[in-house]
Order: sequence, then structure tokens, then C-alpha cells
Amino acid sequence: MSNLTLILLAAGSSSRFELDVKKQWLRINHKPLWQFVADRLQNSGFFDKIIITSSEDDIEFMKNYADYTFVKGGSSRQESLKNGLKEVNSEFVLVSDIARSCVSEDFLRNIISKKTDADCIVPYLKVTDTVIYKDKTIDRDKVKRVQTPQLSRTSILKDALKTSQEFTDESSAIVANGGTRKFILGENEAHKITYIQDLNQLSCLESPSKEILSGNGFDVHAFNDKGEMFLGGVKIDSKFGFKAHSDGDVAIHALIDALLGAAGMGDIGMLFPDNDDKYKGIDSKELLKKVVTKINNFGFLIINVDLTIAAEKPKISNYKLAMRRKLAEILKIENSRVNIKATTTERLGFIGRGEGVGVIANANLKYYDWTEI
Repeated sequence: MSNLTLILLAAGSSSRFELDVKKQWLRINHKPLWQFVADRLQNSGFFDKIIITSSEDDIEFMKNYADYTFVKGGSSRQESLKNGLKEVNSEFVLVSDIARSCVSEDFLRNIISKKTDADCIVPYLKVTDTVIYKDKTIDRDKVKRVQTPQLSRTSILKDALKTSQEFTDESSAIVANGGTRKFILGENEAHKITYIQDLNQLSCLESPSKEILSGNGFDVHAFNDKGEMFLGGVKIDSKFGFKAHSDGDVAIHALIDALLGAAGMGDIGMLFPDNDDKYKGIDSKELLKKVVTKINNFGFLIINVDLTIAAEKPKISNYKLAMRRKLAEILKIENSRVNIKATTTERLGFIGRGEGVGVIANANLKYYDWTEI
């Protein structure tokens, strides 16, 4: 046992990344970036335990991918780190950011070999350009570009973070609390992904898989004798509506399940439970918009969708084009990539008796290809 725990910080919002996809969900072949980094570091064999901090929106989905210890992050890097440290019992802890994706095994070994030399071991890069601070040129040999991962004595780091003051790295907090740090030379491969162009500087990253991911959804709703009817995001001229917790748009509900199925993200009931009053009577288009945002955030692009609406009534032939256009707008794809089909059940079953509508939906997704930027 190395008596060493790894904390990977992955709770950021990627606000500087300027893409719909969060950088931690960019795909490296099939794996999201956070899993690629965690697996790579786990394979080094240096760590007794790996903890990953995540945003509340991401954490349940992350658990579907790998069996690490996941901890809800905070509103800042430091708060996320403090949450992660609650799960650390080892004498030493190594803290890194998911954005440091290509840290080499030799680099890790060098950091770990120095673990007893100070309270915090800090890698850095030398500055080779001229440095000017407040219009004054300063000695660049006295300037360091500090990197992660940083290795700390767990008790010292926990104590140093018992403050409201915000620090941008572990060593600054430890030194401010009277601790010691030792600088060691870092490596260029530990370059941090902050902007999309940073991806081109990292040789360890494979391009995303080109495979297509497919999902299907099915939903039915019975009619009621009151209310408006919405189907495929379009208001239908009808004297009755659907029995449902939301507005009952059975076509959108089936489509949401198809999209979630293709992404491996569960089902509509998990995201929007029907016992939650905040979804009572809600416009299903708003639910679909939330799902599209989440799917894009998690690194997927929608290719096409196909819906089959089974109904004896109402007749929907005159609404199919409007449905196609409305759904394409929400899905952020071309109209031609949304297909709407209508059929009956030849008067068989509850649909054939005119008691409700059933919809089958299929969706195809692909990974966002960051190599094309």
C-alpha cells in the first residue's frame, strides 16, 4: 500500500471552453475525458483510492461509467477539494485536475518520490518569455508557472483549508498556513486544457469514436375530456386532451426516452419524476430543451430522430410538417433529420377504440468531434 489517495477535480462548468459540451465529457475514443484520465492514473498502480469530484448534474451519470468514489463538488475549486478531502484517510494525497490529461507515469513517480521532503511537492515550469508586471520588467528566473498534480500531507492540507480565503492551488494554502513546499521541475505534457485549442498540444489524446449510438422510446397516454392537446410540440385542434402529469405530449415523451436511451442516461421518469409538483402541467417542449442541453453538455450530438404515432383520432396528417419543424428547432438539427410517421392499429386495442395515443421514437447520436475544431 502506498498510503496515497488521488483526488481528481472534475466539477467545473467549463465556462472558458466556449462550447456546448463540457470539457470533462469530451470523448477520447469512447471514454469521457474524466474517465480516460482516471483510468490512466489508476493503471499507474500508485494509488490506494481514487476520488472524483463532480457537479450535481453529472455525478449520477458518471457512476454508470466507472467504479470510483464520486463526491459532489462545490461552487469553487477549493470547495470541491475540501469535499473530496472528507473521503481521504491516507497520510498523503495527490490532487490533480481532469484538465491535466496527459501527466506521464515518470512525472508522477518523480513527485511521489519526494513526498517526505516537504508538506507539499509542487511541479513548475520555467518562464522563457520576458515578463512585465505593472509596466516593469521583472526577472523571469524568479517566476514559476505552477502546475498540478501536487502532493501534500493530508492532515497539513486539511488544516490549511480551514479558512474562507480562496487559494488557486494547494501549495499556496499550505504556505499561508505556515507549511513548507518543495518545487520540482514539471513537464509540458501536464499542460492544462483551459481553451479548446489546448487540445492540440496534448499527444496522448485519441480522437472520438465514429460509432453511432441508437436509442428507442415508447409512451402512451389516454384521452381526457378536457384540456388542450399537444403532440410533437404542436397544438392539435381537438375537444379533448391527455391524462398526464405534464401537458401529456406523448410524442415528445417517447422522443425524450429515445434520446436518453441512445446516450445511456436512463429515462424520462428519472429526470422528471411524475410525483414532483414542479413538473405538473409543464410544457413538454421545455422538458425536451433541458434534455437536449444535457445531452450536448455530456458530449453528444443528435444525428436524426424518427417517430411513429399510432392513433385512430385525432387525424394528424395536416400537423406532421409543423411537428417536424418544431422538433428540429428544439433538437438543433435540420428539418430533414426529423421524420414523423402516422399509423392506426386497425381499430384494435385501446388505441383502435379511440381511447388514447401511442408513440414509438428512435434517435441516433454521435460523439462531439473536438478534432474538427
